Amino acid sequence: MSRTADALAAFDAINAEDPQRIEVAGVPTPRTLVHARSVSQWIERLHPQASEALLLAARAHHLRRWEHPRSQWPMTREGYLRWRLELKRIHAEVAAGVLGALGYEPELISRVGALIRRERLKLDPEAQALEDAICLAFLEHDFDHFGPQHDPAKVIAIVRKTWAKMSEHGRSAALTLSLSDYAQSIVAQALAPTQA
Repeated sequence: MSRTADALAAFDAINAEDPQRIEVAGVPTPRTLVHARSVSQWIERLHPQASEALLLAARAHHLRRWEHPRSQWPMTREGYLRWRLELKRIHAEVAAGVLGALGYEPELISRVGALIRRERLKLDPEAQALEDAICLAFLEHDFDHFGPQHDPAKVIAIVRKTWAKMSEHGRSAALTLSLSDYAQSIVAQALAPTQA
């Protein structure tokens, strides 16, 4: 097995510890594992020549996320932003430990961490590629679970923010998704021109 395959398997093993399950082809599967593999698939589909760092970051970007629920932070915009920042730091730290144990060079470990934190998002094509893949995986696998739990106006606003974070390449891919009726309705409302 190659070093990359070993790293992906190690990340999958961690992601498989997520106690939250979603059904995939009728089989209850760890939510984080499904999400990480979906992000990897989107990277491979949209960027077939992706670097090793991007492939690793795609699979590692939510490591141990379930251990740090949103409810542990103030339910304010500032609390949300602090939570997201802390999660990115934690995900990068866990990934660095795995990669270091596998003998990866500090430069590559640092690059994977920068991608997980999505530093220089609009300036770094690989960080943007990862953001696109994360957004696509959310729309494809998490949206129908997440959306109905919240007020429709809030969900529409979230889709607008998600759309704004994506590149044109990512948006084009999103428009090809086979979404549920609920998701199609919310996305259509989010993308409709706003009244002045």
